Amino acid sequence: MCKEVERTKTARVGRARQVYNPATGARIVAGCLCLSKDNEKVLMISSSKHKKRWIFPKGGVEDDESDYAMTAQRETWEEAGATGVIGKSLGVIEDMRPAKAWNKDVAALSESTGGVIEHPPRSEFHFYEMQVTELFGTYPESHKRNRDWFTYGKAREQLIIANRPELLEALERSSINKKL
Repeated sequence: MCKEVERTKTARVGRARQVYNPATGARIVAGCLCLSKDNEKVLMISSSKHKKRWIFPKGGVEDDESDYAMTAQRETWEEAGATGVIGKSLGVIEDMRPAKAWNKDVAALSESTGGVIEHPPRSEFHFYEMQVTELFGTYPESHKRNRDWFTYGKAREQLIIANRPELLEALERSSINKKL
């Protein structure tokens, strides 16, 4: 589907170059659900802000990236140290949690769209499945994140604890074996 990601030594940081949906103000994010070869487990990483919460590798699309699958692979490398083969797209998932400062002006946004948007999405996620082929011990964020494999049931439980319904939706759309 796309070429192999460059395994950089450092992660991109900051939001100055990140891309936002002009219609909704949503930050455009790409990430991977990293599946084991038998689809029995998914790789999760600890949140950088909440160390005891588990999430999927993902991050903002930047203005020099037009291929969201490549962004997803880059973020997966930086945050989880995983590389692999991108499979199917899991589609677009909107994060409808309360807005942050950069898209809080719901009234102006609603007015600019003819009243169509009452509560804009916070982020617009583009998730892809990745069959993991290699996990590296050292990667850009290895000093600040943990990673571990979870079954569907345990991953689902962790995403509920983390209050991340948009990530839970990605898990539900994935090919992971959904036996509890």
